[in-house]
Order: sequence, then structure tokens, then C-alpha cells
Amino acid sequence: MIDPIEKYRDWYNEAALGPGVDPKAVCLSTVDAAGRTAARMVLIQYFDERGFVFFTNLESRKAVSIASRPAVSFCAHWHLLERQVRVEGFAALVAPAEADTYFATRPRESQVGAWASRQSETLSSREALEQRVADAERRFAGSPVPRPPFWSGYVLVPQRVEFWSARPGRLHHRELYERDGPRWRTSLLYP
Repeated sequence: MIDPIEKYRDWYNEAALGPGVDPKAVCLSTVDAAGRTAARMVLIQYFDERGFVFFTNLESRKAVSIASRPAVSFCAHWHLLERQVRVEGFAALVAPAEADTYFATRPRESQVGAWASRQSETLSSREALEQRVADAERRFAGSPVPRPPFWSGYVLVPQRVEFWSARPGRLHHRELYERDGPRWRTSLLYP
């Protein structure tokens, strides 16, 4: 039986071959402390046996929601392949060293932007943001940009993974993987 992470890798690699597709893009959904849902696009930067890893400002709306309710989900939709993957699980912070390693691979302008942005807070004007970027550029001129203490990553540890493929007559193929301790149970779902 194939592991759902490996099946995701196969589908991801196929999607990466398509024109105009960013296979990393998924719609991440969270629920805040008051029970309000929110969805936004994020990039799954990589995935491994633990799950799916994305990065963000820890003061952002999504991170505040995750801190109060770590149950999250995402949907990847690769329309040219007529496939989607739905993943449900729990988000956990990655180790600081892992966040440091990933942050060091980002383009310098993205590193500076991480320091400049007060993600999800109200912005008084575009000029205010541009000033914060200029300030950060001056602060780190001539030296590497360190990872901000308020910026890190999460691994979404999957509990349920559903693979959906379009089929004629709307008789789509739906294959569900559910975590059962260290193993996965599989079943088919009606379309």
C-alpha cells in the first residue's frame, strides 16, 4: 500500500510539469478562537514523512488561529490534471534550526520583507510599508539577514488525506487515507 505522502509527491511532480501551475500553492483553512473560519493561499515549501511544511509570520492571523486551534486543513487543486488533494490534520511549529535553514534559502528581498511586514495588521499607507522595507534594508546592509524571531514554519501533520480525480459522468474517483496509529487505512468514497 502506498503512503499518502508518496502519492502526493507523485501527483505534485505531475502538476509541476504543467504550464502556468505552481504545485506548491494550496488553500489553507483555519479556525480562530471564536470559531470563525478563514482560508488563504499558502505555499507548501516542502513535504516529508512528517507532513507538509509552510512558513509565515507568527503574528499573522493564521498563526494566531493555529495557536488557539491547531486543527487545520488545505486543498491543493491542479485543474489541468483534474485532480485535487484535501489534507486535514494538526499544525505544529518546526524546530528553530529548520526555520533558520529555510529562511537562509529565501531571496534577500523576501528576507527583508519578513522584517518589514507586520502581517495581517492594518497598514496606514503603502508608503509606510516602503519605509519599513527601507529601514530593514539599512539595518542589514552588508550583512546576512537573520530570521526574525516572529517568523517560522509549521508542519501540517496529516490525519486524513483525500485524493480526488475527475471521471466522466461526474463519477469521480475519491480515495481516502486515514491515520491509524503509525499506519494508514484506505477506503473509497462515493463521488
